[in-house]
Amino acid sequence: MESNPYAAPRASLDVGPVDAFDLERRKASRGKRLGGALLDGATLLLAVVPAVMIGGTKGNTTMGLVVGLFVLGILIANLVLLHQSGQTIGKKILGTQIVRSDGSRASLGRIILLRILPIRFLGAIPYLGALVVLIDALMIFGKEVRCLHDQIADTIVIDI
Repeated sequence: MESNPYAAPRASLDVGPVDAFDLERRKASRGKRLGGALLDGATLLLAVVPAVMIGGTKGNTTMGLVVGLFVLGILIANLVLLHQSGQTIGKKILGTQIVRSDGSRASLGRIILLRILPIRFLGAIPYLGALVVLIDALMIFGKEVRCLHDQIADTIVIDI
């Protein structure tokens, strides 16, 4: 077969088997995970607090629209980052990433449908929801350093 000088270059994408020990060693610390969550919350506050301070809360429709657009922009930015790299703004700042427990890429669908929504829906149930959210957070102190949402979605958070 003749080689085509105009063809795109070819490269092997097979990086070999993922080393389970390496993944375990690369798991993000509890502090980094908490920091990432706090930074994600802070980015939303950065959109809301200045607008409220400037426009007040007295039914200012324009200010409400501006705040809504800023929050929507941050949510879209986080979704794009999650799709591209398994990171949110906070995770990107701290150098962590969501991956599958075997080290492969976690899809946006998996992150949303299995990692985020189940705990949010269960958390909305009166009385029981608070217990589920508490258990989710406290599971980070287990031997695996994974929250309930990580176990449901078969994900881990690693340092990159």
